[in-house]
Amino acid sequence: MKMTLEKRPPFKADHVGSFLRPERIKEARFQKDRGKISAVELRNIEDEEIVKLVEKQKEAGLTSITDGDLRRSWWHFDFLEGLEGVEGYEPEEGIQFSGVQTKAHSVKVTGQIDFENHPMLEDYKFLHSVVGDHHVPKFTIPSPNMLFFRGNIDREIYEDDEVLLKDLTKAYQKAIQAFYDAGCRYLQLDDTSWAVFFSEKGLKQIEERGQEPEKLRSLFVQAINDSIADRPDDMVITMHICRGNFRSTYSAEGGYDAVSKTLFDELHVDGLFLEYDDDRSGGLEPLKHVKRKDLKVVLGLVTSKFPELEDKERVKQRISEAASYVHKDQLCLSPQCGFASTEEGNELTEDEQWAKIRHVVEIAEEAWGTEQ
Repeated sequence: MKMTLEKRPPFKADHVGSFLRPERIKEARFQKDRGKISAVELRNIEDEEIVKLVEKQKEAGLTSITDGDLRRSWWHFDFLEGLEGVEGYEPEEGIQFSGVQTKAHSVKVTGQIDFENHPMLEDYKFLHSVVGDHHVPKFTIPSPNMLFFRGNIDREIYEDDEVLLKDLTKAYQKAIQAFYDAGCRYLQLDDTSWAVFFSEKGLKQIEERGQEPEKLRSLFVQAINDSIADRPDDMVITMHICRGNFRSTYSAEGGYDAVSKTLFDELHVDGLFLEYDDDRSGGLEPLKHVKRKDLKVVLGLVTSKFPELEDKERVKQRISEAASYVHKDQLCLSPQCGFASTEEGNELTEDEQWAKIRHVVEIAEEAWGTEQ
């Protein structure tokens, strides 16, 4: 699709990107791990399932189309491990969520960070080839902050954070250009690191790391803005700010208040996907700090964690409330997160997942009075 001003993403009905893994992919990955099928056979199965997923997204009424992260185990580690100088490893324990812990896995920096021949370029090219001319392929990668703040950094290699950020943002600049050259015009950065500013618990975590919140905030902004500084004019880059999403649980809570001026006025992204699906997310008042007329704000008012459908009128009421702070034309609607940030997925069925997506599309059509 050639993107006119009206068709620039994010769209009135949009989505964060990941979808539940089909059982066929889960079984194929199980067989691959045990040497029963080859990597080529697994990829062929993934290709076939992604083609089906693309059609299901179109049938549900979406304009932006992703590959659902169907080739990934994790929303962030798979990409980060593809960077030069970064390796995956198994720490002593997994990531702690509310009442549940992930399997043990993380990433560490073992050499100079760079971007060269990343395997996900081929993943994007396949998606691009099957989306067609009337929809927009969207690709998601973790924010550079996910390595900078969440990764295990070898301080013998990067003693200084400024040097680390210089190499990291250079790698992301190369990544963004490479995805653009492959045809990508809609790229999303996913980021859970901002959540440390949302609560006293998070601020304590910063201090326990021996860092100052204000300095860290500035470094986060620098990482994002430097990474996207040279993006082409016709490439849209959004960011999803997440509080954690694993098997329908969360890892952080708190509103955007403490860092709202930074998020809404200092970051140079084209759009922000915000979680607003429950009381943990706080109120809509921080949106008053949105000063840019060109910033799209995607309201995650529909949860991807549970199957129950939200009351349409209540969602439209909250859209109207948000419009008292930000012009309604700048607002969009989506689920608050993906349906499967990890391969385990959230606790709902595929049918319930698609009902959620159709719900978003229907509410958006009613709220804005136009079809997608």
